[in-house]
Amino acid sequence: MHFHKEDLDLVLVPTGLLIMFVYHLILLYRYFHQPHTTVLGFENHDRRAWVKAVVQIDKRDVGTCLGVISANISAATFLCSISLTLSSLIGAWISNSTSNFFESSLIYGDTRKTTISIKYISLLICFLFAFASFVQSARHFVHANYLISIPDNGSSLTRSIERAVIRGSNFWSVGLRALYFAIDLLLWFFGPIPLFVGSIFMVLMLYYLDSNSEPLNQHQILKKMEKVVEESVSEIALTIREDHQD
Repeated sequence: MHFHKEDLDLVLVPTGLLIMFVYHLILLYRYFHQPHTTVLGFENHDRRAWVKAVVQIDKRDVGTCLGVISANISAATFLCSISLTLSSLIGAWISNSTSNFFESSLIYGDTRKTTISIKYISLLICFLFAFASFVQSARHFVHANYLISIPDNGSSLTRSIERAVIRGSNFWSVGLRALYFAIDLLLWFFGPIPLFVGSIFMVLMLYYLDSNSEPLNQHQILKKMEKVVEESVSEIALTIREDHQD
């Protein structure tokens, strides 16, 4: 039984993609169980502090906060447009291409038309998934924009704003991950070996970018809130003690 170059796709492509999937499963586990060791958990901690600070300021000064949310909406909309444009280009390329460079003998791997179609479809799915994620990110940030404008400082509103901001950020991260997978699949067009090598380098780079070794920031707003709570508890305890003495 001879090993042909077409068989490389059956070995290296699933292995490379499996490396990417396993890394992201480990990252997801760390995010839920050890969030302080991930950049995403570190940033979400800062976002929660930002939300708590936003609900404490005067509503007349909320314009700066809305500007921060608007910047996130603009970034999500931009990447959403990029993903949709690339999806449209890939769809047009699939339907109109007659001769294909990626079927050339220079590509060391499976260059059959069926495999080329699978490559296009896989890349298209990644871009469409990124598009959907960025749309959801923009939706949650828009919702947070409305909530911040509400003249209410209740705890339920704070939780709602925090939930909207965190979800918007999480969908943003998911959209970026889909683009990372798209870059990996793009290397597949040049053969299974570039995809496999690209997967290893991608995981090493993402591990460096996703890991956090710094302690969580102790924001002043959180310290002030803790101090207020302690003072309130002390006042209540003092009142109860005085009532018992009377």
